Amino acid sequence: MSDPPTKPFLYVVVCAAGIAGDVSKLVAAAQQQHWDVGVVATPQALGFIDVEAIETQTGYPIRSAWRTPGEPRPLPPADAIAVAPATFNTINKWAAGISDTLALGILCEAYGFGIPTAVLPYLNSAQAAHPSYCRSLDQLREMGVLIGSYEPHRPKAGGGSGRFRWEEALELLTPKAPGRV
Repeated sequence: MSDPPTKPFLYVVVCAAGIAGDVSKLVAAAQQQHWDVGVVATPQALGFIDVEAIETQTGYPIRSAWRTPGEPRPLPPADAIAVAPATFNTINKWAAGISDTLALGILCEAYGFGIPTAVLPYLNSAQAAHPSYCRSLDQLREMGVLIGSYEPHRPKAGGGSGRFRWEEALELLTPKAPGRV
């Protein structure tokens, strides 16, 4: 007898933004679509999320730091990755190939592994006006990264989670994920 089929595994990479505390919405939506989910947080994002609640929701520890040699991998390999919310800093570093956090290391390697990846930017219009941001989005598109439609919010105003469509990450990934129709 063969092993029963397993659910595809989604990494949710969460960055430090005011709406990061609502990442459980993306986790729940993914689970409803029959994904198993693990969360990888940038070090600064840990202060924006309820770590214990997310770990309970996913059944996996949140990863934020590299593991030591010989330490077991706490998450299965990713079948797809959703980066939400993705900050100005993370988008620019990722496009430039800078791997100075575990989250960025995973994103930089995802290209080489061919892992379908969607990003939902979350930034203000002053940041979005910076020339590096547009170049970074172009670079990510060239890498095959699927980019969400969020419109930047006014500086110092926050975008509010009501305007942020967490489920868009899954909409972008659905046709790309293994075993999906």
